[in-house]
Amino acid sequence: MSTTPPPPQAPPPPPADGPVNALAVGKVFVRQYYKILQSSPANIRNFYHPDSTILHVGTGGGAEGDDSKSHLFADLPDDAFAWASPIKAEAEAEEIESIDTSADERLNRVRLPRATTIEWGTDLSFSFVYVRALEPAGAADLSGQVAPNDQLCELRPVLESGKKGAPISLIGAPFDTVMSAFATLDKTVREVDLVFFRGSKDELKELCTGDATGSGDGDTITITVVQNKGGKDEAVRTLTAPSGCNVRQVLVDHDINVYQSLTRWTNCKGKQLCGTCIVNVADGGPNTNRKSMDEGSTLRENPDGYRLSCVTFAYGDVTVETFPPIKAAQWTR
Repeated sequence: MSTTPPPPQAPPPPPADGPVNALAVGKVFVRQYYKILQSSPANIRNFYHPDSTILHVGTGGGAEGDDSKSHLFADLPDDAFAWASPIKAEAEAEEIESIDTSADERLNRVRLPRATTIEWGTDLSFSFVYVRALEPAGAADLSGQVAPNDQLCELRPVLESGKKGAPISLIGAPFDTVMSAFATLDKTVREVDLVFFRGSKDELKELCTGDATGSGDGDTITITVVQNKGGKDEAVRTLTAPSGCNVRQVLVDHDINVYQSLTRWTNCKGKQLCGTCIVNVADGGPNTNRKSMDEGSTLRENPDGYRLSCVTFAYGDVTVETFPPIKAAQWTR
């Protein structure tokens, strides 16, 4: 008894963007694979048949641990799936948590071109970058969502695929770090998502520490001051100050002189003009702001620990020595 075979069926039409090929299928597979791997790794087994040689590499074709490459990918070069690395990176970047702008009404996320048309500024600590000005009729100005004095909190690149890259936290970051974050973006990045805080630096710090009311005393640090080190009148004092304090101001407020010789009477009183309020940060240097180019140039012939106290801000415990040894050339600039 013979049976008549069913008539052949026409293949399904190809998608609008072209025929399906192994590479296209593989990309979809990898995207879905890493999505499940990130969100529900226990279900990743659903991708495979129980007899799959992908799942059971080294079995069914040889002993466990066999390196004979008798499994499904035996004939493929080692870099056959190198194209999947950017897809994996995108999937992982999408999973990284960003700032939740719904947590406070003063937080705002705005998408701008890579050339943001924003003039950035910072305070004397050279950190906590904020919007100094907007270019008239520029992208930021026209958005209506950015205003002068907004504090920059986060940068997140928008990838060429339209997905978001990994967020970069910029709260309290030094100015150089913020500029480097923009400058080192991949050349394919055309837009960025920026998070701003509408308020002062102190208000932003209060929000970050959970003291939104500002009623607390905030973080305090210890400044250990060694006066006239090595001299007969050497003395050590321990001072308590708020985090982010200006070192010169704290010392002056406690009647500690930071000026040597005649500069005690001829200094600029902390206006960053004379370069004579030199101290040595003997310990805790990483707890201070970075040197600016101007400060580094002024102190270029001195040890790295030497700082101009008028532009030095402490965010953690530090030990400061007054009247450190200084060569005569320092006073002839």
